[in-house]
Amino acid sequence: MKSSTPACFAAVCATVALTGCVVAPVGVEPAYGGPVYAAPPGVLYVAPTYVMPAPGYAWRFHARYGWGWHHPNHGWHRGWR
Repeated sequence: MKSSTPACFAAVCATVALTGCVVAPVGVEPAYGGPVYAAPPGVLYVAPTYVMPAPGYAWRFHARYGWGWHHPNHGWHRGWR
């Protein structure tokens, strides 16, 4: 009868090697980005109709175009200025 020692040894090595693969995400912002944002007085809040385009975007109010996704470095999503 064959010995199962090499198979057990391989399973133990794989388990030990893969235990460090689960890591926490590094510095991910909240779902709608950065600090809490309050709409200006008298502005009706409108919820997003599609998902956040990329990490770092926040749902903000634009004085001319209304509500949209804004990124601190990339500006407004879909080209608003």
